[in-house]
Amino acid sequence: MIVPFSHVLVLAGMLFVLGIVCTVARRNLIMIVLGVEIMLNAASIAFVGAASRWHNLEGQAFVLFVLAIAATEVSVGLAIIVYAFRRTGSFDPSAYNRLK
Repeated sequence: MIVPFSHVLVLAGMLFVLGIVCTVARRNLIMIVLGVEIMLNAASIAFVGAASRWHNLEGQAFVLFVLAIAATEVSVGLAIIVYAFRRTGSFDPSAYNRLK
């Protein structure tokens, strides 16, 4: 392994924290979905780093499933956001409490 495993874990941890901050701090639903995607990518980086560290391909296979789930989550999430935007005219999550 060219990059030390500790560096991979630090990168994955930093990305995960960045995703949490983006999810919690933003009031825009598109940015919240983007934060969730960043967290899923951080978990994928950790899986690939662990698979490379222990010379096991199961972690890399699991990443393919994570990416498929992430693509599905984005498509369904954006469809819901577009529907809610058409109903309220806003991307603000607090505006969706007024949906009728």
